[in-house]
Amino acid sequence: MDGRDLVRSVRSVGSTGAARGVRTVRAAWRRRRADATGLPPRGAERARTPGSVREVEPGPGGGVVRFGRSELRIRVAVNGAVFWGWDGAVPEPSYALAGRCPDPDPRAVLEPDTDGGWRVVAERVTVAVSWNGAVEVLTPGGVVLRRELPPRWWEPVAGGPARWMQRSEVRADARFFGLGGRVSGPRLRDGTYRLWSTGPGRGPGPGGGPLPLAMPVQLVVADAGTHLAFHDCSWDGTVTLREGAEGAGSGHDRAGTSEVRMEGGPLRCWVMVGTPARVLLAWASLTGPPALPPAWALGHHHVRRGDGGEREVRRAVAGHREHGLPLDAVHLESGRHDARRGSAVDRERLPGLPALAGELRRDGVRLVPAVGPAVPAEDGHAVYEAGAARDAFVRDASGAVVRGASRSGDVVFPDFTHPRVRAWWGGLYAERGVAGFWHGANEPALFTSSGEPPLPRSARHALDGREGDHREAHNVYALCMVRAAHEGLRALRPEERPFLFSRSGWAGVQRYGGTLPGEAAAGWPGLRASLALVLGLGLCGVPYAGPDVGGTGGTPSPELYLRWLQLGAHLPLLRTRAGAGCREPWEFGAEVLAHARAALVERRRLRPYLVTLAHLARRTGTPCVRPLWWSAPEDRALRDCEDAFLLGNGLLVAPVLVAGAERRTVRLPGGRWYETATGRAFDGPGRTVVDAPLDRIPVFARAGAVLPVRGEDGGLELEVWAPAPGQRGGGTVVVDAGAGGEEPGVERYAVRRAGSRVVVEREDGHGAGRGPSRPVRVRGLGPD
Repeated sequence: MDGRDLVRSVRSVGSTGAARGVRTVRAAWRRRRADATGLPPRGAERARTPGSVREVEPGPGGGVVRFGRSELRIRVAVNGAVFWGWDGAVPEPSYALAGRCPDPDPRAVLEPDTDGGWRVVAERVTVAVSWNGAVEVLTPGGVVLRRELPPRWWEPVAGGPARWMQRSEVRADARFFGLGGRVSGPRLRDGTYRLWSTGPGRGPGPGGGPLPLAMPVQLVVADAGTHLAFHDCSWDGTVTLREGAEGAGSGHDRAGTSEVRMEGGPLRCWVMVGTPARVLLAWASLTGPPALPPAWALGHHHVRRGDGGEREVRRAVAGHREHGLPLDAVHLESGRHDARRGSAVDRERLPGLPALAGELRRDGVRLVPAVGPAVPAEDGHAVYEAGAARDAFVRDASGAVVRGASRSGDVVFPDFTHPRVRAWWGGLYAERGVAGFWHGANEPALFTSSGEPPLPRSARHALDGREGDHREAHNVYALCMVRAAHEGLRALRPEERPFLFSRSGWAGVQRYGGTLPGEAAAGWPGLRASLALVLGLGLCGVPYAGPDVGGTGGTPSPELYLRWLQLGAHLPLLRTRAGAGCREPWEFGAEVLAHARAALVERRRLRPYLVTLAHLARRTGTPCVRPLWWSAPEDRALRDCEDAFLLGNGLLVAPVLVAGAERRTVRLPGGRWYETATGRAFDGPGRTVVDAPLDRIPVFARAGAVLPVRGEDGGLELEVWAPAPGQRGGGTVVVDAGAGGEEPGVERYAVRRAGSRVVVEREDGHGAGRGPSRPVRVRGLGPD
């Protein structure tokens, strides 16, 4: 135990009581002692580089290039994705991949290149390997998008996992995005970002450090093209980014650089090249399509903090109903596991949970309880005793079960990297009446309320038969937990789509559910960070995400609360919170209540559009929330715009991110755009200044867009925005039949002008060329 642990422990004693402080000190001592025994010091290290090419062995989709001190395996898959792995690393096993990796492209061949190198030429990409181990990724036209310099390893002389470092160069004009949820994003500035999932604001890194969803996924956008690079390694590490600079006049360009350093694990990488849409499609084919939430989950969620139990839940629901605020789901905060029934849900505060869930569902409100991974280590506790009988809990290197400290006593943690443990844990979700679950407090560094990391790095994990320690399992622990829940719900409720979202995760978490990416910063910086988190996660393949409106750093001002709610109403996951210092909308006064009602009513009106975007995300991997450059990545002005976003292809949302602003400047992509509140038309690309009164934020509709919305009678209506003269438009509408696994109806429409009229016609096989059978409201031709 070092001085830092001691200071934390003393602080814990002073703030939360002597008993809890003693438990925290004891847990810290146990963790330090376990690591001292289970992780011997690295000692002297020996550096290694690949050396020179010795021989080459062609194979399907590429082949193996052997160097003097290492070997490189190259393979181009049929979906155009490129894999390379050093020192015998292969694509599987991997927690990121969904099933087996794609087959190799039989047309891709490893052939000699100039200067003693080799190359693999495929339809969408060319990969060149130099004589000393540098790897270049080129467009079909031969433009270099990414150059990986020869890697370097540091191997302990006495044996053990090797540290490694990989430097890369990108185009001078390139911009970096991704790395999971980052409050400083979506564009990632120069700095070092840690790849170790922690709580908000912990650890080094630009913009307040990493958050619970740190992924080694880089999306790089340049004039020459877009590419995604994924270093498939779950160990602790860092990514140091530095944007390039173009030379003025006859000056030389300075390439952008990325330096990935890992404390162990395989050195393997996937790269996808193409348009942003093609890149995310290939990424989804590797890591799995996003899980499809039920339609109600795209409405308004609310969580009431505190320990008021059923009375507080009923009071919150009645308050929303009384004040005319649409509400679709109520979330329960984390608690203890139910000791009587062996359930994953706390029943001490809500003994009548099934009856309460049924009562709320009759009013159109779903109940979503929280589940955490920490199990109270108490004799007589059903979940604890069942897990102990199955040897389900994480042990340290000496074989003892690892115990952490919580408010009420010691806790233990299931090893979700074991298939048998996942199957047992998934069976605990058999709770009658509830509509879904959210995983809280599952950041691997914050399993307990003490804030101390409970699992030592030497803790042992099954890792699905490979055996290893927490250094490798840390980042994928929450991913395996939500996988257990997803598989359990699929078995327990085969007729329903599982509704899950998790605070933490890793690459591939989207195939099991959505994410609530931790608390953003307090105040106005937190509002901007909320947008950055959702945009960044979408570019990493996680489309269903959203923060808590208002953050958790105290009660926001009325203006901040409204602006946060107006932003959240246009994000895939909208969740408000109250209690424990956070106020309900009606507690801010009549003006805030009226504006909050307008935002929530607009959210409900747009829900059919959000349902369509969720289905398209599942089919194509395209995020619901997209940066402005999505369709024009070559537009440098759009690449640097971070204060607005596209909601699908039809809407542009410009949230107010500054206190006191009543007007704001909006950058528009190319084409005609209509301000939805006034119907005024604007032509892009360019900048425009529009009003942003307290009751709304600027929202623009693309000319020619077909938006499925909720009509005044509650049915589906088509809101069509007139195309510009001489232009055509259209859109896709997905009609979701419910929350089950049945296939929805898909309708495609084309929009054109015929003189002063706008003609809307079906394009799919069901009545192609005919008008729609649904009500149509045309906008953009003048006053409505």
